[in-house]
This record gives sequence, C-alpha cells and structure tokens, in this order.
Amino acid sequence: MFEQELNRYWKTVVDTIQDSIMIVDRAGTIVSTNKAFERLLGYSWAEIVGQDCATLDCNLCETVRDENQDLWCNLFKKRVLNHRRCTVRKRDGSYVDVLKNAAVLEDGKGNVLGAVETLTDLTEIINKDNEIEAFRRELRSKDGFHGLLGSSALMKQVFELIANAARSDAPVIIFGESGTGKELVSRAVHEVSDRKEKPFVKVNCASLTESLLESELFGHVKGAYTGAYRDRTGRFETAHGGYIFLDEIGDMPLSTQVKLLRVLEEKVIERVGDSEPVPVDVRVITATNKDLKELVSTGKFREDLYFRINVIPIYLPPLRERLEDISILAEAFFRRIQLKSGKKIEGISKDAMEILMNYSWPGNVRELKSFFEYAFVTCQEALIKPYNLPPGSFSPNILAKKDKPTLHKREETKKQQLVEALRSTGGNQSKAAEILGVTRVTVWNRMNKYGIDLKKMIGS
Repeated sequence: MFEQELNRYWKTVVDTIQDSIMIVDRAGTIVSTNKAFERLLGYSWAEIVGQDCATLDCNLCETVRDENQDLWCNLFKKRVLNHRRCTVRKRDGSYVDVLKNAAVLEDGKGNVLGAVETLTDLTEIINKDNEIEAFRRELRSKDGFHGLLGSSALMKQVFELIANAARSDAPVIIFGESGTGKELVSRAVHEVSDRKEKPFVKVNCASLTESLLESELFGHVKGAYTGAYRDRTGRFETAHGGYIFLDEIGDMPLSTQVKLLRVLEEKVIERVGDSEPVPVDVRVITATNKDLKELVSTGKFREDLYFRINVIPIYLPPLRERLEDISILAEAFFRRIQLKSGKKIEGISKDAMEILMNYSWPGNVRELKSFFEYAFVTCQEALIKPYNLPPGSFSPNILAKKDKPTLHKREETKKQQLVEALRSTGGNQSKAAEILGVTRVTVWNRMNKYGIDLKKMIGS
C-alpha cells in the first residue's frame, strides 16, 4: 500500500528537490522533469517532455551502436555517471555549467527501462571562483610580492632582499615585531628559491616545552622517554631538501640551541634517545620579535648560534613606519573578507580610513586584518563607518583635532629626531634607540627610509 501511495506522489517529492531531475526512456526521449529543471533551463514541462535529450546538447553525451546497429546512448553501456562537470543548452540557446550524475533504470528482471539524470547548477560556484582568481591576480600585482603587500620604499627593500636571499643557501633570519608578517617573508623566500618544489616546514619554538621541542625538531626512537611508544621522524628530516622555518627562535632553550648549532655546522641530526647521526639537507630560516643581541649579553642566547643564523638578516618594518601601505593593505583585507562573508558592503568611508591612517598599530598588519573582521560583523550599511571599528582602539575625537600634523610633517619630525639622536651619540645606533624609546632595528629601518648616511652625518 505504501509503495502505491509513494508512486502517486513521486512528482511532488522530486519537485521539492533543488537539483534538476530528468528521466528519459530507452530511446533517449525525455519523459519527465522536475520544477528545478524548468527553472534552470527555461523549458516548461509541456515543451520539453517528448523531446530527444540531444536537445540539451550536453558535451558529455556519447552515442554508440548496439547489436542492431541502432544509435544508443553510451550511458546505457556504462550504466552510471558520477560527478561529471559538463555544459547543457538552455531554451534561450545559452549554455550553463552543471555537475551531472546519472544512472540507468531497470525493471525487476534487469531489463533497461531508461535512465535518470540530475543536474546541479555550478554558475554561482564558477562566478565565485572567477572572483577569487581575479583577486589573486590583483594581489600579485605591482603592489605585492608573493603574498606580501606594500609599495613603500621600506617594503620594496624587503622584496628585493627576499629575492636576493632566495638565490643563496645561507641561513636567513627575519627580525620584526609581532604581526608584521614574518612567516609570509619566510614562505616568499621558499617560493622564489630553487627549493620551491621541496617541503616547507614550520616550527614555533615558543609553543613547546624543551623536551617536546627536541622531539619535534629531531625526532625520537622508541623508548627514548615515557610515552615514546614508537619511532618518530622529526621536522628536520621531514624538511629534507627544502626549508625549515623556526619561528620565535629567541625562545629556544639553550640545550636545544646547542643541537641546532650542530645541525647548521655539520648538516646532521640525532634523534632523541639515539646516537646515530642522520644527514639532512635543509635550509634554515629563523624569526624573532626579540633583541637577540640583548639575549646574548644576558646569557639567554648562545653567541655562536647568533652569528651562525644571522647571515642574511631581513628587517620587517612595523606598520606605523610604512603608513603609505595602509590603504593597500586595507583594500586587500576588505576584498578578502567581502568575498568570504558575501556581505554587500561597498567600501570604507573617508572618516574610517582617516582613523586607520592615524592609528599607531601596535599589533601591526595582523591587527589591521582584525579591524576589518570586526567591521564586517558590525557593519549593516553600504560603507564601513568609524563606529564599525573596534571600540577603545583609538581616540573618538581623533578626527576633531585641528592641530593634527600631516603625514609629511610627522615624517619630517621623525627624521629630525633621529638625526639629533645619532649626532648626540656619535652615531651609536643602540644608544640612539634608547633616547628615542625604540628598538635598534627601528633605528636601522628609519636610517634606510630617510636615506641617512651615518659617515657623512657624523663627519659634518
């Protein structure tokens, strides 16, 4: 009884399905469709039923001849078709991309009665993929370099140094505050190097205890310590032939530093609990937001390791020192989150952008990205306004200040302060950094930015 009732209402059932459904007989004549089919292809039920399925001009369809030399759809030979992308012709003559699934229909004796096909519209997915690819091309434009964005003089220097560093096999160390994009720099070096097809392995030295870090880096043998139930390959072996990125190197324990020094000098590692050396061919990139020289002076970092890893230093400037890049980064984050969220937000208001330009950005590029993630949650209008930005991150009266210095004036002030600090210390950059309340790396970056020649300045 249930089967009889089900047969009576099958049309109602299939009409609730969002994918297009089409049933054909043995000759390929369309005998039934659902509402989704009519919406997708533009045919009414009366127009399409009774037509040959070849009307749809599917680029997947193949015809073969049976034993009687009659044309026969190849589906009846294969009996099933799974997840095949194709195009079909709509009533207006245009074509639509779909995902097709099909199977033959048989009676109780195995005789073929016809076939059923489902068509899933891929238009929205393809459009989204095209948008994403267009955005990726935009990110690879003149304002970017392998995921890093910026057109400022400081960032152009970084891009050039990355390209030069990639041609070498010497250790690279990346200095920069938290959130400046040190991992992106390391990946960029890998992507433009001869080892780009080889592994890129990342290890955060600050996230693991001393014993776990050694096991993570070098691996261990079964029974090396409690819980070591089997042999384990370390990250250095995994990265063989490629790169290993040691983030937060300043937090590496002294005992592990000794072992890392041996890897750099002898190109071998020893698994925890084993004395058998294992050769490795790995290029090492390290990164830190700490002053390694100060750590060396206090005995928290080995001096010999410092000199061994500090062969090609790359200084990544904080966002507050490259304010001209904020608009580029803001546009990039806006587009990325817009694509991800699907929200119909058109842009950033002038007032909101002015706030971004006047904020000090202690969290650097990472914080700027967080600003936009927050703004997309709170914004319900066409433009992101100041009140859509995270509260407490800036003065609400920032736009009302009449005596606010322009970007040019601020830069001139910074340059003059730096020149005076360097002259008063006889060119000692560390002492100048203390006077200005910044790091030595910041002093070095500003000297490059403003084109300050220390020899000429001190001699003048």
